[in-house]
Amino acid sequence: MFHFLQNLFRSKAAAPAAWHAVTLSPAQARRHARWVKQRVFLNWLGPYFKAYHLRKGGAAGTRGLKVQLLEENGREGALFFFDPTIGPGNFRHFYEHLGERLLAQGYHRACADQCTKKVAHHTETKLKQLFKPNPTDCPKTGHCNQRFGLVTVDLVAVNGTPMFIRLASNAVLDPHFTPPSSFDELLKTLMDAPPSDSATKALIGEYHDRF
Repeated sequence: MFHFLQNLFRSKAAAPAAWHAVTLSPAQARRHARWVKQRVFLNWLGPYFKAYHLRKGGAAGTRGLKVQLLEENGREGALFFFDPTIGPGNFRHFYEHLGERLLAQGYHRACADQCTKKVAHHTETKLKQLFKPNPTDCPKTGHCNQRFGLVTVDLVAVNGTPMFIRLASNAVLDPHFTPPSSFDELLKTLMDAPPSDSATKALIGEYHDRF
């Protein structure tokens, strides 16, 4: 898996693909709004948050959701791997909802793009959202509050099968901005949620296969 991920990111750098803006159709937007209203996301927010901390503490096991830490070029992040029990439909909803949770933290979506390209014997599809902090001042310093810095949320699929969601942040290195809060604080803000109940678990099948 590690070598596959290396090749996946390296191929992007070697041969940039054409990106285009992506928006939800009215039917998709209605279905997603219902998914959010029913709080289906509670099935995975807490478990992924726990898996992240287990991985960070070196105690990640072979069972449960898988997370890999990401540190590169001044950027912190994590890969949240797809699990078949989630289903591709729920995973796409989860990707969209992470972006919505960022909007609630004083961010705006600068872009939502997609690209698909053939590499060797497989096809890669990547969805990318970039979030920038709203231009508001910090009352303590008068500097622009960058919150958690610039944040990206990506979803990568191979041959139509989801692989992972990548959540990453990097600081704006400018003296006119406040220092960013940590990536750990970002994850706590986005993912520290109560566990799902039996009724919420029962909704997984409704969205399992179709977005």
